[in-house]
Amino acid sequence: MSLIKILIIVTNINMYASGNYPTGLWLSELTHIYQAAKDKGYDVTIASPNGGNIPVDPESLKFFTLDKVSKKYWNDNSFRELLNNSKSLKEVENDNYDVVYLAGGHGTMYDFPDDKTLQKIIAEQYESGKLVAAICHGAGGLLNVKLSDGNYLIKGKKLTGYNWFEEGLAGRKKEVPFNLEASLKNRGSDYRKAFIPMTSKVVVDGNMITGQNPFSSKKMAKVVIHELDKQTAQSKIINNNQH
Repeated sequence: MSLIKILIIVTNINMYASGNYPTGLWLSELTHIYQAAKDKGYDVTIASPNGGNIPVDPESLKFFTLDKVSKKYWNDNSFRELLNNSKSLKEVENDNYDVVYLAGGHGTMYDFPDDKTLQKIIAEQYESGKLVAAICHGAGGLLNVKLSDGNYLIKGKKLTGYNWFEEGLAGRKKEVPFNLEASLKNRGSDYRKAFIPMTSKVVVDGNMITGQNPFSSKKMAKVVIHELDKQTAQSKIINNNQH
């Protein structure tokens, strides 16, 4: 059995365009999938558009947002070292992964949507039938991905992502470069959201998995691992039938 490989893509952006607030990766949206993958013995690569340092949104380190898992990793020097030395997307674009996972944080709204290498990685991953996952603002990385037939990846797909009401609750409506919820809908997606804002919501549509917000991090990790297990089991059956 070959080793399962997961690529987690995170932002390099550490500040809103206004300069009013720092931003970056929302830590729990990385730590939960990272822990779940490590628990299974999977190989995890952390990459970002430019490589190098991954800024972490200070909001995600506050006592009410920093959960046990995230706290453990934040206090782990070797993990912090990983965040200082992410690979660039150019370095990993031709590697094969079982899952490509877009972690969120407001920083992603600036460097994910128009990154051509990211778009290429996602399109190829999706069209090869392998898993594509995105959580919270990371879903912005799906916005401009086109498939080989010229259609947008998310057209007609059930998905979720951070919604506009939540943006208001976070006090960032005036800071963000665009309205993520409206943009996802404008691309023709079948956008879903939790009945109560800031609660967990994960949507699976074929080999695409999306989570609504940071509170979906834990469930998102479980669902991704579950879908991976399903895919692995199916490919085993196919291989056995071929022999």
